[in-house]
Amino acid sequence: MGGMSRPLQLHNPLVVAAFHRALVDRFLVVLAVAAALSLLWSAVSAARHRSMCRVVANDEAGLGAGLGAGPGAAALTAVEPPGRRFVRRAFGLLWILDGLLQAQSAMPLGLPTGVVRPAEAGSPGWVVHLVSTGTTVWSNHPVQVAASVVWIQVAIGVALLVAPRGRWSRTAGVVSVGWGLVVWAFGEAFGGLFAPVAPGQQWAFGFPGAALVYVAAGVLVALPERWWRGPRLGRVVTGALGMFFLVMGLLQAWPGRATWRGGRSGPIAQMAAAMAKTPQPRILSQWVAAFGSFDAAHGWAVNLFLVVVLALIGVALLTGRRRAVLVGAGGAVVLLLADWALVQDFGFFGGLGTDPNSMVPTLLVLAGGVLAFLWPPVEVREPVFVSVRSLAETPASRRWELLHPGVLARTAGFVLTVVVGLVGAVPMAVAGASPNASPIVTEALNGLPSLVDAPAPPFSLVDQAGRTASLAGLRGKAVALTFLDPVCTRTCPLIAQTLRRADVLLGARAAKVELVAIVANPVYRSVATVDAFDRQEGLNGVGNWLYLTGSKRQLAQVWKAYGIEVELAPAGAMVNHSEIVFVIGPRGRMRAVLNSDPGATSSARLSMATLVSDELRAVMER
Repeated sequence: MGGMSRPLQLHNPLVVAAFHRALVDRFLVVLAVAAALSLLWSAVSAARHRSMCRVVANDEAGLGAGLGAGPGAAALTAVEPPGRRFVRRAFGLLWILDGLLQAQSAMPLGLPTGVVRPAEAGSPGWVVHLVSTGTTVWSNHPVQVAASVVWIQVAIGVALLVAPRGRWSRTAGVVSVGWGLVVWAFGEAFGGLFAPVAPGQQWAFGFPGAALVYVAAGVLVALPERWWRGPRLGRVVTGALGMFFLVMGLLQAWPGRATWRGGRSGPIAQMAAAMAKTPQPRILSQWVAAFGSFDAAHGWAVNLFLVVVLALIGVALLTGRRRAVLVGAGGAVVLLLADWALVQDFGFFGGLGTDPNSMVPTLLVLAGGVLAFLWPPVEVREPVFVSVRSLAETPASRRWELLHPGVLARTAGFVLTVVVGLVGAVPMAVAGASPNASPIVTEALNGLPSLVDAPAPPFSLVDQAGRTASLAGLRGKAVALTFLDPVCTRTCPLIAQTLRRADVLLGARAAKVELVAIVANPVYRSVATVDAFDRQEGLNGVGNWLYLTGSKRQLAQVWKAYGIEVELAPAGAMVNHSEIVFVIGPRGRMRAVLNSDPGATSSARLSMATLVSDELRAVMER
């Protein structure tokens, strides 16, 4: 009935099922590529083994120069520096975890409203506009984009894990920087960095954004490996983190930021109280609630403790002295883990957690910096990656020696990673370029269209210009038929505009379509009233738009024939009526029946327009 526009539930079964199906479909593509690469790896390894056996036989006969100095022999080389290896592997695993968290059922419909909108609250207009661009794409294509984010983040994580050295590894770091900036801008609204001063802008809550730490880690992986050879980079990383802790301590101590406020209205107490209500194991919610109560009673002291400890950690890390750095890093680990558990509540509970928040990635970057500062790399014998140039410059009889099994496995792994990334990136790019919305949104709101094949009930009424119009006179055209109240100010104008949008989506094919509305009000049904509605909604210039009316008896007969319920509202003006669009083929046969509640969002209305245009195309092709 009219005026019932409603939002979608986060766990709408149709959307959840489509999301899981999209994940599985893309996984099958990845699995097929993995199987092909596995077969190729087996074939190349077998061919290499046969070639090596022939080389050994020649060497034994005195025909070869021996394998010891061959280009495929393991070379004495410095292994990947411990600090770099730790950061690369740790953030590889973290990106994979974040990708898996993005696979939660509520993500397609819940992320824009439950994660992004709260993050942009209070931001300046340009930030809100930028973030809205991303949320609009997500809301228009929730299944495609949500599934893409899963695979993109898994691909970044796998790339960091399987490519330990060289350009491929550094490329993985660069990609993680790029995607981290996308998440920081569109998912975290720049972490609130450009928002006016607010209680939420404090270190304990993750300011200035967890994604920014991922960006820093990606930069470290993308740096040339020679930068990691000495303690200098480690000293820079620990010093930068020391400065970060000092600045955060200063912000924590700054007057007027509400950080010193105690009681239940204190920011940390409010945060803990909110996080304790998040669905999670009971023991964890009890810990968070207990800390919230403690902060409410001792808020000033808790903030003083944070200010002092942040400052001490910052000073220790800035000294650049081995013992002081270790002490500062140890204190930072304890503080980071405590805040992660008691304030951020681990960050990933509740069904919409996208990552473990900022404390864990900060800890991992710190650990990588300490390792780079204190533990230099060592030299071992290991196979190295092979470039196309080295293969071309090696004699054909010895090229197989370059293709060490480890090199082959890593190469296949990185190729597979690229495929995983494309499985995510390509559908997202297509969704971002599309001006339409996926029909899944309106189907989830109103149900799937009912496909029928029956003669459409005839009618003969008058249009907005007072001319007679009938269904028989529309033979040869596809018809989208709905029922609207001309004095409705809520859903009827939205439905009319949705049909107009569907007409635009049809492009040149709209010449073979007629958009028809029939009055659904027994009181306000004059031609003048209908014409006023058209002018108000800008429909008087749409050439294939008809708004039909007639006597009360004529309208009642049409309502009954199409099963439209019309109920006069108590005030006697607007009416409640069925919101339905009938799709009628060129031969006058009804082909589809769509519930047409326009929904509470522009994405839902655009989705309905897409669905109507798709159904009209379908009947024209039959």
